[in-house]
Amino acid sequence: MTSGRVTVYFAALLARTEDGWEASDTELDDVESLADLADLAREASTDDDTVIAFIEQEDAWFGVVRVDGEEDPRIYVSDAAAAARSSYGEILLTDELLGRDPDDLDVLVDLDGTEDGEPDQEEDEPSDDEAVPPGPIGESVLLEDLGMSAKELLSLESDALGAIADALGCEEILEAVR
Repeated sequence: MTSGRVTVYFAALLARTEDGWEASDTELDDVESLADLADLAREASTDDDTVIAFIEQEDAWFGVVRVDGEEDPRIYVSDAAAAARSSYGEILLTDELLGRDPDDLDVLVDLDGTEDGEPDQEEDEPSDDEAVPPGPIGESVLLEDLGMSAKELLSLESDALGAIADALGCEEILEAVR
């Protein structure tokens, strides 16, 4: 029996320009991977400037993705275990962020996904190497040069986007898109 509760997400892009920050809310319907999210962020930038993509799920968790030009995105997620239960959170929880080596998959497996001679594992039971740690994960220092210390980022619980926008000096701009 389901409760009928709809999960609500909020996503915004904060793009740094030579005149300050520009904020826009954004739809994530076509975002299926971290690369898609990084591309969306890059499209919001005019001169390969810094773009911050922010995703929040009803104060359960939030994620910050920093994109600086063509560099690899930098990621921070406030609660990895909560984000792992979310389709948008799974986008941010890359193998690299979780410390998994994608090359470790060279083990021969049967077509049903189990190794020879092993019983099928229950779908609801994550394997040890699939476990996601509770709490924050990623680069807590990704906003330090923009005005928010790692300690401040790690302490955010509610209205994280507002606190981040305040530290970046763009809280009024953000209010227009909220």
